[in-house]
Amino acid sequence: MSRIGKKPIPVPGDVTITIDGASVKVKGPKGELQRQIRPEIGLEQEDGQLLVKRPSDSKEHRALHGLTRALVANMVEGVTTGYRKTLEIVGVGYRAEKKGKALVLNVGYSHIVEYPEPAGISLTTTGPTTVVVEGIDKEMVGQVAAEIRSVRPPEPYKGKGIRYQGEQVRRKAGKTGAK
Repeated sequence: MSRIGKKPIPVPGDVTITIDGASVKVKGPKGELQRQIRPEIGLEQEDGQLLVKRPSDSKEHRALHGLTRALVANMVEGVTTGYRKTLEIVGVGYRAEKKGKALVLNVGYSHIVEYPEPAGISLTTTGPTTVVVEGIDKEMVGQVAAEIRSVRPPEPYKGKGIRYQGEQVRRKAGKTGAK
């Protein structure tokens, strides 16, 4: 039995969940999210909790059981507290700033890179070398953070580039020089 799938999802009082066939809609103080789930997986709401049910013990249903529970739990957490990822920019002269609805990155190229702010995501710069990505959809926050990081991923020799906060970059030794 799936340990994750068996665990009930606690639903706070200010969150409403609407289940319409294979569609789940979660509405909370920060916004509203909607997702299609597989029709064979069932959702039941009882006394402030949401339970995920599966029809059989087949390998596919066991996998979908835990997946569905995790996706719906992330939706509930997103509309109550939201998600946030912080990126750090390391390198001499590397910086980021917010101009209108776009993030402008100056990361050592001959040109600046503009990243437009997607709908439902908030991009802020708390300093010239820190970018904060916030939103209610966990997938979207992670995707936007990964796209910004891919503009200039950290390189292994000096560690310059855009990295997640707390990310450890494996460093390599440079050339040793001729005799």
